[in-house]
Amino acid sequence: MAEMRFGNRLRLGLLVTFILFFAGVGSVLAQSGPAAENPAVSLRAKYAALQDKLGNSPFQRPLYMDSGDNGNELRGEIHAVVDNPFVTAASALKDASAWCDILSLHLNIKYCRTQTHHFRRVLLVYIGRKFEQPLEKATPVEFTFGTVESVPGYLRVVLNALEGPFGTQDYKIQLEAVPVERDRTFIRLSYAYETSLMAKLAMQCYLNTLGTNKIGFTVIGSKSDGRPVYTGDMRGVVERNTMRYYLAVEAYLNTLSVTEDRRLDARLQNWFAATERYPLQLHEIDQAAYLAMKHREYRRQVARP
Repeated sequence: MAEMRFGNRLRLGLLVTFILFFAGVGSVLAQSGPAAENPAVSLRAKYAALQDKLGNSPFQRPLYMDSGDNGNELRGEIHAVVDNPFVTAASALKDASAWCDILSLHLNIKYCRTQTHHFRRVLLVYIGRKFEQPLEKATPVEFTFGTVESVPGYLRVVLNALEGPFGTQDYKIQLEAVPVERDRTFIRLSYAYETSLMAKLAMQCYLNTLGTNKIGFTVIGSKSDGRPVYTGDMRGVVERNTMRYYLAVEAYLNTLSVTEDRRLDARLQNWFAATERYPLQLHEIDQAAYLAMKHREYRRQVARP
């Protein structure tokens, strides 16, 4: 009986030791993992590490792009410095309605409205073609909006959508920002989503027909005459859209000081002019057609509940 009690105590002691040991390991892992990493410090370190690339950017501005295609997930990421004070940028970008103004500059965004569902802030977005079309022919996508962190010296905003057009899923647009010298702001904008077989087939069909000449920004080689060869296919698609969304953020920030009655025109013209700096990748329609389409979409958005 004494042996049994001793055995029970021994097993109990080993169990407690086991639990405490792994609880301790878990604590250490949690402290040493991403959760313990200060995101503002991490982003400033990224800014320091990218000084050479930002200063010698092929974009002729302090901007660096990266992208990836792992077969299922497509990802684009831009690091850039904008000539806007952090306080001004952060105050504007943590507002959900600002993101409707931003996203609507993109050619493919036909409609955007903020809503509240079960205490969650949501952006109802309709994604369609690059030309004008009835809203019924566009695809509704619901983005959950979250200001994950908004503290002095750091901002992170995340937009998530479980489903997208053509069977795509797990859309995420994430923006982080920190102040840097000369009253400017360093931004990281990432855009990612997962593709399905149907989505890949649809996009490949487009790239093999209407999108034959579509290219991205990453140089993957050179031609015999020395001219660069740019990435195409799915990676090119995600790079073009990442750039369009980044330029929309920039256009929004650059027109904050414009009076409200002129702000829409200023944003549209700012965004279109910015995309035309990269005509090989981003040119689709002329300015008059773009402005007319977006003004009609804006009137529809205002009129529609």
